[in-house]
Amino acid sequence: MTRKPNILLIYTGGTIGMMKDYKTNALKAFDFSQIVEKIPELQQLNCKIESVSFEDAIDSSNMNTKYYISIVEIIEENYKKFDGFVVLTGSDTMAYTSSAISFMLENLQKPIIFTGSQLPIGDLRTDAKENLITSIEVACAYKNGKPIVSEVCLYFEYKLYRANRTTKISSELFEAFTSMNFPPLAESGVHLKFNEHLIHQEEQEETLIVRKHLVDEVVILKLFPGISNLVVESILNIPNLKGVVLETYGSGNAPNSESFICLLKTAIDKGIKIINVTQCKSGRVMMGHYDTSLLLLEIGVINGRDITTESAIAKLMYLLDKNLSDDDFKHFFEKSLRGELTDNYHF
Repeated sequence: MTRKPNILLIYTGGTIGMMKDYKTNALKAFDFSQIVEKIPELQQLNCKIESVSFEDAIDSSNMNTKYYISIVEIIEENYKKFDGFVVLTGSDTMAYTSSAISFMLENLQKPIIFTGSQLPIGDLRTDAKENLITSIEVACAYKNGKPIVSEVCLYFEYKLYRANRTTKISSELFEAFTSMNFPPLAESGVHLKFNEHLIHQEEQEETLIVRKHLVDEVVILKLFPGISNLVVESILNIPNLKGVVLETYGSGNAPNSESFICLLKTAIDKGIKIINVTQCKSGRVMMGHYDTSLLLLEIGVINGRDITTESAIAKLMYLLDKNLSDDDFKHFFEKSLRGELTDNYHF
């Protein structure tokens, strides 16, 4: 690329957008229109930066599907004008948000980098500046006239991850995120090194498709020793429930008592989609590997393989809107659509 890339910062809220008033020690919202003046290091980047902020910045805990749609609409409206996007959100729900955005954008040809920070941008020891600067640098990176990254990613503390592979693992460490089942797409040290063989590239240049309809009548059900059938039954009988992400033990194991299996089968027979994901941070579901998952396989529970819970709930919301047959739903959930499953990727 001979001209300077145009990068759009999208600020939704979160710690990264806070500045400390040193007279009162109170935190106040940062004006991202003044970003280059406040962080002069950005002038060393070979790009033009513009910003847009939510009218009312939202806390990470208040993130929901309505705001997912707001984010993709901003990207949709500005897609042709900008070469890359850096989305700043609260880190607590960033893995959920960025995973959802990855499914909502089809035929993506440009980088969308989510980032945030553990400390406000105005703090002395903040991690915000490095996360922001490197995220913009990633969004600017071109090779042979094309962006090196053209998928939804998450950058935090020197590592660039595929967004729908991430999980937040620490509320205190700067290294707040991990991607246990897929390596980083890039690592930042003295040099910014891309693992280009891992980065997804669309083979054909097709028009961006934005999916704005998500079904939020879903639930995450985490198993634990001693969970009562009454609790399970109550959850599965939530009015209008459409899907369940079932967090099982180890490689996808669950109680094999007749009463528990019967509750799941009754729900599946009613049309509720149940996805089996492991509670473990790494590894995969292997249904049928033990007797305690064989019955799940037989009654039609869907294999989440090595998908994260965050990505599973996003994919469930996305696919439930498609009015797919049971067989097609199972096929598409167990297939990698945005790199969220390992099966179609070799590393």
